Amino acid sequence: MADRSEAPPDHTTQVSNVLKTKVDPTSAGFEANMRFLADLMSQVRNEGEKICEGGGTKAVENQHGKGRLTARERIELLVDPKTFFELGIYAAHGMYEEWGGASSAGVITGLARIHTRMVMIIANDATVKAGAFFPMTSKKVIRAQNIAIENRIPTIYLVDSAGVFLPLQEDVFPDTDDFGRVFRNNAVMSALGIPQTAAIMGMCVAGGGYLPVMCDHVLMTDGSGLFLAGPALVQAAIGQKVSAEELGGAAMHSAISGTVDFREPDDPTCLARIRSIVEKWGYRRQSPWDRKKPVEPALAAEEIYGIYDSSPAHPYDMKEILARVLDGSRFDEYKPEYGKTLICGYGRIGGFAVGIVANQKLHAQQMDHEGKKRIEFGGVIYTESAEKAARFIMDCNQNLIPLVFFHDVNGFMVGRDAEWSGIIKAGAKMVNAVSNSVVPKITVIVGGSFGAGHYAMCGKAFDPRFVFAWPTARYAVMSGDSAAGTLVEIKVKQLERGGTKLSDEDKKELYESVKRTYDEQTDPRYGAARLWIDKIIDPVETRDAITQALEAASLNPDVPEFKVGVLQT
Repeated sequence: MADRSEAPPDHTTQVSNVLKTKVDPTSAGFEANMRFLADLMSQVRNEGEKICEGGGTKAVENQHGKGRLTARERIELLVDPKTFFELGIYAAHGMYEEWGGASSAGVITGLARIHTRMVMIIANDATVKAGAFFPMTSKKVIRAQNIAIENRIPTIYLVDSAGVFLPLQEDVFPDTDDFGRVFRNNAVMSALGIPQTAAIMGMCVAGGGYLPVMCDHVLMTDGSGLFLAGPALVQAAIGQKVSAEELGGAAMHSAISGTVDFREPDDPTCLARIRSIVEKWGYRRQSPWDRKKPVEPALAAEEIYGIYDSSPAHPYDMKEILARVLDGSRFDEYKPEYGKTLICGYGRIGGFAVGIVANQKLHAQQMDHEGKKRIEFGGVIYTESAEKAARFIMDCNQNLIPLVFFHDVNGFMVGRDAEWSGIIKAGAKMVNAVSNSVVPKITVIVGGSFGAGHYAMCGKAFDPRFVFAWPTARYAVMSGDSAAGTLVEIKVKQLERGGTKLSDEDKKELYESVKRTYDEQTDPRYGAARLWIDKIIDPVETRDAITQALEAASLNPDVPEFKVGVLQT
């Protein structure tokens, strides 16, 4: 990462690239939007606070009764103050309710700083089913490891887990994104030179025992246990009676097996030791992304609340959002008069040079090849906008500029004119460019992210380094209205073929029922529960979240050669 913060040469002519605002904060629409988004964000915050309670007061007291801190207390002691950037807090939200739920999937993950150095934290929450691994627990740990691998982030594991949640073992044990992948990733990360430190601060049993031992440093607190089989299983298997401490306690592993590098008396001392070790790490070569001293946007981020409008009747200007995210509100727009429903251009976020690809929600007038004017709908990707984006994405890869995608997309344009213009061909070109990008890609889902438009805008399947979403995000094949209309039509035809005739009232009731279910599944919390989204963010904190992601990406100096293969022309 190059930091060139010296003053630029004094040229007489300067490019005017500051985004101009047209927002009226006193308008009724602005105030209504402010209230709507503030209420929605408050709801998300309250849910987040509830999730942070883990297994509840009784489980916390039980953890303290063993002389141990909770996972969140450990993280607070370990990291530099106010640097923990939690990821995946909504994991498993609304899932496993027949087992009493699994708050945050029983594991806490996120980026943090220790002596200013960025690390990935993965901490078992023993207040949630003794830290047992549910299916989503494995997937959340693996997602955190994959982020660490992509960005070469040193990783610290705070281990306190009873192992696999046995009633669901068939969904935890065997597959490529299940429990075993965690240990495979340990080995891959080690081979890549990514530092890993594990602290055993409670139980670490069965296959889970391999995780800490595959790390560079292993710490263990007195009273903790590390063994492939606990005392009861050992007695049942081979008839040997042995205490937990003798079988796999800290004293044994420190003095006899030699498995543990540092034996510590308690949690605070163990966490202080980790900080002491990290403080002595050397520095690795950083990546080539350009960075200058950050400059705050010229416009207040809080105004985003009043600008965003999800109503199709009141399309908003995405450039107004960008003006409150980009350094100095400066933006060099690429091909501004062509393919206007997609905004492309260069700017800086947190000092980092970035390429922006964003859906424009305003309707635009476009001239076709025959000189005819047409209106293009905001949030829809047309042939011209797809071709523009593909060319821009390739340019950013050629010039080593990270890409940030802002989603509010209905999909690609359909119909005869769109098909004749080669919309599929242009869309394939854009998807190819996104797929083969070698620069870091960061995705922010602002509003709708539907259908193939989601893919072309670097959806989860296209390996963005991070996926963030506003609480206003909607994430599905199509919108709730469109899906409900389609599904109801199919259902009505099925019933009519069977001889059942539905009244208009019955059809309306069926429509509302289908739409309600579909809307629940398009909610960002549903996606975050399944790790399709790494973090639901406050729109005001968009700039900070992207900066965190870019700082993480800057730890990886390796940039593969950029190749796109065969492009449709």
